[in-house]
Amino acid sequence: MSASSKKKLRKAEAAAKLTERQAAEQKEAKKLKTYSIIFCVVIIAMLIFALVFGISKTISNNGIMERSTTAAKIGDHEISSAEMNMFYIDAINSYGQYLTIFGVDTTKPLSQQVQDAATGTTWADYFQDVALENAKHVYTMCDLANAAGYTLPAEEQAELNSALENAEFYALMNYGYSDLESYLKAMYGNGCTEKLFIQYQQNSALAQSYYNYYPETLSYTDDQLAAFEAGKSAEYDSYTYNYYTLTVDKFLTGGTTDAEGKTTYSDEEKAAAVTAAEEAAKALTADEVATVKDLDAAIAALPFNAEVENAASTLCNDQAYNSVNSIIREWVIDDARKAGDRSYFATTSTDAEGNQTTTGYIVVMYHSTNNNEYPLVNVRHILVPFEGGTADANGNVVYSDAEKQAAQAKANDLLAQFKATDGSAAAFGELAKNNSTDPGSKDNGGLYTDVYPGQMKTAFNDWCFDETRKAGDSGLVETDLGWHVMFYDGDSETTYREFLLTNAMKQADATAWYEAALAGVTAEITNAKYIEKDLVLSAG
Repeated sequence: MSASSKKKLRKAEAAAKLTERQAAEQKEAKKLKTYSIIFCVVIIAMLIFALVFGISKTISNNGIMERSTTAAKIGDHEISSAEMNMFYIDAINSYGQYLTIFGVDTTKPLSQQVQDAATGTTWADYFQDVALENAKHVYTMCDLANAAGYTLPAEEQAELNSALENAEFYALMNYGYSDLESYLKAMYGNGCTEKLFIQYQQNSALAQSYYNYYPETLSYTDDQLAAFEAGKSAEYDSYTYNYYTLTVDKFLTGGTTDAEGKTTYSDEEKAAAVTAAEEAAKALTADEVATVKDLDAAIAALPFNAEVENAASTLCNDQAYNSVNSIIREWVIDDARKAGDRSYFATTSTDAEGNQTTTGYIVVMYHSTNNNEYPLVNVRHILVPFEGGTADANGNVVYSDAEKQAAQAKANDLLAQFKATDGSAAAFGELAKNNSTDPGSKDNGGLYTDVYPGQMKTAFNDWCFDETRKAGDSGLVETDLGWHVMFYDGDSETTYREFLLTNAMKQADATAWYEAALAGVTAEITNAKYIEKDLVLSAG
């Protein structure tokens, strides 16, 4: 996929939310390892987090010391205390409402709360370390971006500018500050100015943008991909099978119930339950259980399923290697596997002393392996969104049948208009430019290239990957976004397997590049005097 196509696809994902992002098995192939720190490009979310915990400080000085004192050194860069406080506060904000889950008492100074009993590290120390790592990431990526002549793309710069404008609106209109700088001082300390804050956001945005962009600069020959795949080809296949889990506790009998109603079981009773569970697993893999229908009938006949509606095995269809349960993975991917093979495997738990206990058995029926040597697709669409709608009790927009029918009627009309043309991709493209509401594709004639399975909304995806689909096909599809007038542009020259391999290799190479870049940069706190380590997050 070209860099421009990927860029358009990302834009569409953000703006129209067309992609489903539901297939967990593609996550490793599609994305680089996500950086563990949350950065503050989404400024509005940052402001809301801050107000949830009431971060607000009044410092008696005018901020000159914070701006003039070097708090940290990142390579050749000297970071002022004012800037380190922004990294520090945003490290805290990145946890949002999870702070209390991690054991932070928001009514006490962070410097008086131990985060790691073994080392004596306080939460203030911890967030200072996170802030330093954030700063190291930002300055390292900015240096590399500048050296490469990379600048923030226009659309990302526009998004950042808009976020800054919204931040000022929130500060003035929603929270009663006289101006943005007043809010920034309350949040980050008197050393913070609007100019410093804008530069901080600009640097953070550039760093993250370049980090995301770098993998797009990587490309590989067929020989390089083959060498990368060697010895691990099974990792780029997908597997279809049914499974069912039997838990030992379903087979427990007897027991002793105390006055509070709690039932405990003897070691003999527990052992008997494990034996019974294994016998049931054996029965589910017996010769007479030859089909999924047989398997599901046997599952439904289990005594504890008598009152369970639709008790049955679960189908895993074209499941990626990384998503196959590790307990059954080696069996499922074995080259010797053939359709109809059945087996069962124990599941266990380990206590603090290292003692292992059998907790159940997974019964598996294998069907097939897909080598994913089929092409990605190039498809065009015209999005006709639902209009109107009302918010339900949860704040979700719900559309009436009449509103949905109105969108369908418009989509039908557009399809009829297309069918009145010569039926070409160019004709559909013109119609899309003039009528689609999907900002990620309309300017490109509604075109998405190199679409992979599971990428788009389910109905959209199913239409694209229908095995009867051929170039020039058109039709209508409904998703929760509205109605889509569809046009199949044709098969891509890239196969799904090539896509998986390329993205996995990019992930590995980009991760190595990133780690090497950070390893070559020193980072240290030189003066923590003006870092707000005694911060109290809320009044209680």
